[in-house]
Amino acid sequence: MAKFGMIPMAMKPFSMFSKKPEMRTKIRKKVYEEQLDLLQQELIKVQAWATKTGARIAVLFEGRDTAGKGGVIKRITEHLAPRFCRIVAMPTPSERETTQWYF
Repeated sequence: MAKFGMIPMAMKPFSMFSKKPEMRTKIRKKVYEEQLDLLQQELIKVQAWATKTGARIAVLFEGRDTAGKGGVIKRITEHLAPRFCRIVAMPTPSERETTQWYF
């Protein structure tokens, strides 16, 4: 099992926009499911730690409409305890806010 901050070699970042042809192919569903399972286990550990210590964690997904944010959020949070995990939709940013970065 991976420790916090450690990413197994099989879980290196994947990009469909890579300039290398071998990096443009999709990963197999079995590999995807295995990696997702490992990441969900780590997220459950983080949730248990945050509950125990009283820490608060905010995760922000930013993207355009129909970018797949909802599916990603659902997939990531499906094994978390709903009592400690809250999902909130942010309003559309104002014209001034669109020029600023979230930090």
